[in-house]
Amino acid sequence: MQSMVRGGEACFCLKLHAHIIRQYSIVLYICGMTDYNKIIGDIYREMTPLWGSGKVADYIPALAEVDPRQLGIVVDTVDDMQSYRIGDADIPFSIQSISKVFTLAMVISHTGEDLWKSVGREPSGNPFNSLVQLEHEQGKPRNPFINAGALVVTDRLMSLYPRPKEAIIDFVRSICGSDDIYFDHQVAVSERQNADRNLALAYFMKSFGNIHNDVEKLIDVYCHQCALAMSCADLARSFLVFANRGINPLNGQRILTESQAKRMGALMATCGFYDESGDFAYRVGLPGKSGVGGGIVAYMPGKLSMAVWSPELNSYGNSIIGIEAFERFTTGIRNSIF
Repeated sequence: MQSMVRGGEACFCLKLHAHIIRQYSIVLYICGMTDYNKIIGDIYREMTPLWGSGKVADYIPALAEVDPRQLGIVVDTVDDMQSYRIGDADIPFSIQSISKVFTLAMVISHTGEDLWKSVGREPSGNPFNSLVQLEHEQGKPRNPFINAGALVVTDRLMSLYPRPKEAIIDFVRSICGSDDIYFDHQVAVSERQNADRNLALAYFMKSFGNIHNDVEKLIDVYCHQCALAMSCADLARSFLVFANRGINPLNGQRILTESQAKRMGALMATCGFYDESGDFAYRVGLPGKSGVGGGIVAYMPGKLSMAVWSPELNSYGNSIIGIEAFERFTTGIRNSIF
């Protein structure tokens, strides 16, 4: 009889303990005290069994040499500037198309709305290096995140800065607060040796008057910007500028007007993930950008930024584990922009 009572007491205590944990979790959620370390730790453990489900980008030989079994996750917060990280969070990798966000911000901050006379703002619905669409639209790219659009943006950047490669490095270093940002020259050379399609896009647009600078020099700058080497920690910190509505939280400097930051977020939400942009919005619900180096970075306005790196890609050119990690993250924190 005594053991039965003690068993009942133990059962009651367990139920009470579970109830307290649930109530405490609810209080943490309501107060905004999300346990990001636990969330990304759980995601990391759940993601590693997915290794082997995709393949690294091999059309750029230097990227084909990357070890596919790597995963880094970083979350940075706007208000208290805390950083939460796990895995290969500090290993630099080639950010590829994520760089298009940085060059776009640089150009928009100088030219404002004038850029949109030369580049559209609609999802492409076609591969990111399509020539067919460009011909149909008479040399005006559908948006700044497909290759043709990014080439126009880089061309305008070259007209603004006499030393464009140095300007790109300086800008990215300033918004992520690190001098340890550089071009991976091996990747840049590999990109340039396999840039025939991008050369064709640039020369085609030049025939319509939509490229103003020398095409060979343009491709050199473009290949270098795609070869920027950054870690998840660097990327998450750099995207706090967009999460903080155009103000660099590291120094209080305004990089973009609030309106420009809002519109860049809209472009990332609708065009930032190649032909998978709609599905990313559906599953994750954050503006962001991906690259074929396996990186994905996204943000929640006013709240946080997050970067994930895992080199294996799906058929759209996006990190398989990266997209899955982001979906589980917004589900775990019960929040997105929608």
